[in-house]
Amino acid sequence: MSEQGDITRILQRVSEGDAAAQSELMTFVYAELRQIAARHLAREYMANTLQATALVHEAYLRLYQGAQIQYANRSHFFAVASRVMRRILVENARQRGRAKHGAGAVHLPLDEKICLDESSDALILALHDSLDRLEKLDERQARIVEMRYFAGLEVAEIATVLKTSRRTVHREWTLARAWLYGELEMN
Repeated sequence: MSEQGDITRILQRVSEGDAAAQSELMTFVYAELRQIAARHLAREYMANTLQATALVHEAYLRLYQGAQIQYANRSHFFAVASRVMRRILVENARQRGRAKHGAGAVHLPLDEKICLDESSDALILALHDSLDRLEKLDERQARIVEMRYFAGLEVAEIATVLKTSRRTVHREWTLARAWLYGELEMN
C-alpha cells in the first residue's frame, strides 16, 4: 500500500477513536507538516519567535483538542493542518501587535512562492481578513487559496479534497487570486 493509502487508513482509525493511531499518524505526517510549517514561516521575517517545530506541535495539538474531524484522506488532513497553522500565525501576529491593520497599502504576490519582509505581520493580518471576506462570498475559493497557497497542495490534490475537477480548481484559483489582489490593493 502507498504512503498516501497508509495515511488515509490511519486517519480512518483516528476518526474511529483509536488512540494508538494518533501516534502512528504523527510518525507518518511529521516531515510533511514541518515542510508546510517551514513554508508558512518562510513568509515571516527574521524576528518571528515561532520555529517550524513549535508551529507543527501547536497545530497538531489543536487538531486533536477540539471536535473530532473526519478526514477524508491525506490531502484533506494537510489542508486542515495548514489552516490551523495559518490561524496560529495570525494569532501570533496579533499578539506582537506591531502593525495596525489597514495602515498603508499592502502588496502580496499571490503565486505559489512568497517572500515577506518586516511588514509581514500586516500582510498576514490583511490576507487573513481578506480570506475571511472571500469565504463569505465564495467558500470554495477561500478553501482553494488556503490549500494552494498555504499548504502547497497541487491542483489535483485540491480537486480530490473538494470533489471537483482540476479545471474548476484552476478557474476558481485564478478568480480568487484576482479578487484578493483587488482587496489587498485597497488596504
